[in-house]
Amino acid sequence: MHHKFDVNILRRAEVAFERRSFIKKNPSGAFSTMTKLMQWLFGVSLLATAWAVVTFDLFGLSFPPEYREVAWPMPVYLLVSFGCFSLATVGYRVATFNDCDEAARELQDQIKEAKEDLRKKGLKL
Repeated sequence: MHHKFDVNILRRAEVAFERRSFIKKNPSGAFSTMTKLMQWLFGVSLLATAWAVVTFDLFGLSFPPEYREVAWPMPVYLLVSFGCFSLATVGYRVATFNDCDEAARELQDQIKEAKEDLRKKGLKL
């Protein structure tokens, strides 16, 4: 089972992987982009700070009581909304997942080759 590998294909894959790296440095050596995790943590910390300021009146801003009544259950609403969004995203991506007919045929051919090789070596399938 010998395969011919094209060096250019491997090099293009390597370049594509490097382009998709999560942390990139600019010429000065400093980090120029945030990772997705850092973006999410930054957003959550901003929301948590705003929630704490409104809910516990940390700076003595004297918000009306209605603001506190709305702000108090907000983390639960956001968590449920995030769960619904995540479920919808996973469902959409599963529904639009592309079939790989060529890869399936290649895999079936490899299975046949492996079975033939094992039969030649005396294994009964």
